[in-house]
Amino acid sequence: MTTTTLFLRFFLLFFLFFAFGVGSFSFASANADSGKESDNKYLSELRSKLQIEPITPHIDALSKFSSSEDELKGVTRLVYSKEDLEARAYVKNLMKKNGLKVREDAMGSIFGRLEGVEKSQKGGGHVVGSGSHTDAIPLSGKYDGVYGVLGAIEALGALKRAKFQPRRHLEAVMFNSEEPSRFGMACSGSRAMGGVLDAEKLETLPDVLNASTSFFDAATQAGYGSKWRGEKNERARTAKEMVEQCSLMPMDSHYYSFVELHIEQGPELEHENLDIGVVTAIAAPAALEITFEGDGGHAGAQLMHLRNDAVVAGSKLAVAVEEFAKHSGSVDTVATVGGFTVKPNAINSVPRSAVLEIDVRDIDLKRRDLVVEQIISTANKVASEQRVRVNVRMINKDDPATSGDSAMSAAELAASHLGHTQKRMVSRAYHDTLFIAKACSNVGMIFIPCFKGYSHRPDEHSTEDQMRKGVETLALTMAKLSRERPIVEDHEDVNQEHVKLPFFISEDDEENNNAKTDPPEPNDEL
Repeated sequence: MTTTTLFLRFFLLFFLFFAFGVGSFSFASANADSGKESDNKYLSELRSKLQIEPITPHIDALSKFSSSEDELKGVTRLVYSKEDLEARAYVKNLMKKNGLKVREDAMGSIFGRLEGVEKSQKGGGHVVGSGSHTDAIPLSGKYDGVYGVLGAIEALGALKRAKFQPRRHLEAVMFNSEEPSRFGMACSGSRAMGGVLDAEKLETLPDVLNASTSFFDAATQAGYGSKWRGEKNERARTAKEMVEQCSLMPMDSHYYSFVELHIEQGPELEHENLDIGVVTAIAAPAALEITFEGDGGHAGAQLMHLRNDAVVAGSKLAVAVEEFAKHSGSVDTVATVGGFTVKPNAINSVPRSAVLEIDVRDIDLKRRDLVVEQIISTANKVASEQRVRVNVRMINKDDPATSGDSAMSAAELAASHLGHTQKRMVSRAYHDTLFIAKACSNVGMIFIPCFKGYSHRPDEHSTEDQMRKGVETLALTMAKLSRERPIVEDHEDVNQEHVKLPFFISEDDEENNNAKTDPPEPNDEL
């Protein structure tokens, strides 16, 4: 074979590669760019059609469902209580009034769905969700959690009124029992969804309202647990079955994305005069209980050199806890001695017991756990120095969560379309999304400012304008996530279906969709 022939063959192969390889790549890239331009165009049109209705009247209405004697002293609404059941009825009816299809799981989490057209899961999860909780710690504010539930419902209602056509289903969620006030465990509903709730441990949790009642008993009395029936007549005869029925595992089988809307519960956005916070990561706590025990004695008769004072030991540890957090190398590390119980707690008695409840949080798991190790090591050292006995009990250690790139990008794009000022930030508080991240790899959160960063207190507050900006940002975020291409791009039929799907619903299609949703219950008034 001559050199000329080899050269011609090489040139021909190069030409074919360029024509069909690079050329097709360029064509695909052009299509992708065209798709992005089309999405941007339609999002702008959707923005102009969004009509967000006021949230404050619903916030005020839910605050009435409270066992607090004085409304000015805050809201108290423990899970499965009479007030909690009243709030649930309100939420379900509001979902129905906004044209959402309502279902409940075996523990009592509530889902309101705006149906999309996708029937398969070829590209991963087929639902885009948002939501929070409505239970409230004693004497708390009326916005924490509640805004995220009402905001999600309103966002989907606004999208429906704008005749937006979802590809993936959209869900507004009210999570069961985010607060630990009744059973001492936070986020039981979302833990179950994420497959990390231990049913045996759940049943051992003490009930502050009734010492003889288990979690499963309380759920059953509220109409869930053994009284629950699923959409296909599923049942939950035991606590284990109840927890299993709530699972959304395996990972990414249900949610394509989940974005929680929440007040910041901190002062950053207000201080910087920003509208929206796009959360990059959620810190998770490690909680531990450390008990020091001395021998006690009479405050006058026991000489100083003979004492083994439990409070002195506990105080030294409390100071060390603060120092460990301050010197971790990151402002994202926080540690709190939130409980310090002394016995016999009498002015004329040398303390013989000191119990410290310690909370350590960070978005970095290794850094947080290093602080925990330092605390435990120091507790043992102090106990030896003060000649007291020590016991360490780990209450829980949860993993931090990182937001998905797609969820963060969608939220940032939505805020930009709406002209809202924004920043990326960390969530240092605990949220249900932390555990939904166990079942969905593409989670996110949207924060709005709150007055002085106050939360879990009666003067917790966000303005109607601040809440509106959060809701419309969430609405566009969910619309974008509902319509974007699957993460798995090798399903051409799904992608072609995506390209052909109109962005808005025609009047004929709207009549058909309305027929699928649940009508509001006639006796439930909002």
